[in-house]
Amino acid sequence: MKPAEFRRVFSGSKRSPDGLFTVLARDNEVGMARLGLAIARKCVKRAVERNRIKRIIRESFRTHRQALAGFDLVVMCRPSAVLASNADLATSLLKHWNVINRKRQCASC
Repeated sequence: MKPAEFRRVFSGSKRSPDGLFTVLARDNEVGMARLGLAIARKCVKRAVERNRIKRIIRESFRTHRQALAGFDLVVMCRPSAVLASNADLATSLLKHWNVINRKRQCASC
């Protein structure tokens, strides 16, 4: 994603927070899902840990891309993500993807 697209998502988006991640989602005009990562050094000190978290996020996004079509997504982590196992991270992301889909289906609620 380009910087302007990040700003657009940060300015007006649906939020899905939990103990490991905060996922921001906003409808886009391109009709396909796009992912942006905001894994801060302040949150995750070691590069190897940041890369592990990003790898898990990308893989989860890749497997659920069809269900997330039409969204621009930005995933931000929390410090507790460093201590979480890969399975816990993947489970958390799956919950976020489901919440985002529910918010789309219930837009009039």
